[in-house]
Amino acid sequence: MTKIYLGPKCRLCRREGAKLFLKGARCLSEKCAITKHAIAPGQHGARRKRVSSFGIHLREKQKVKRIYNLSDRQFRNYYKKAAKRPGVTGLYLLQILETRLDNVVYRLGLAESRRHSRLLVGQGKFLLNDKNVKTPSIIVSVGDVIKVANEKGVSLQEDREMPVWIKWSKKAKEGKIARLPEREDIEADIDEQLIVEFYSR
Repeated sequence: MTKIYLGPKCRLCRREGAKLFLKGARCLSEKCAITKHAIAPGQHGARRKRVSSFGIHLREKQKVKRIYNLSDRQFRNYYKKAAKRPGVTGLYLLQILETRLDNVVYRLGLAESRRHSRLLVGQGKFLLNDKNVKTPSIIVSVGDVIKVANEKGVSLQEDREMPVWIKWSKKAKEGKIARLPEREDIEADIDEQLIVEFYSR
């Protein structure tokens, strides 16, 4: 089984040639690896290579998998789940990824990165519908409420834009899923159709 990558995070951004925001505020600073050294890692990273059609599809799949901090097996299972639904498979896949509990915690600005939010959820820092949960992969539904249970290690990232599909109460320190995210609510630089074509080949 393929495990989640635990090596240097900036290496992944350089490999995909894009900011994956794996290190929180550092990704927005001048210290960002993409800003300083925007070539693929390794001895031959600076060489220009012709990318095949398969390579283009693979890189998009790898990029999105790494953005959401998932293993290959997890990502493939989410795709299978999305493909079973009638309609637009790519959108369903992105909705599943966006409504993972660890991603919602990140979107609320309660963690510096998705990796950090995964750690905080695993430590039981949040309540889901007033129940303590420690499973980052839980898929939340419309009407679910995520609340801070233990503030230690949790700090609101004030500079992060709050998603329109979640209603945040600063006073109560809780977020409510108002609706499912639409395509325009998710990163524009993701081409989900390439992922669908990758798994459909």
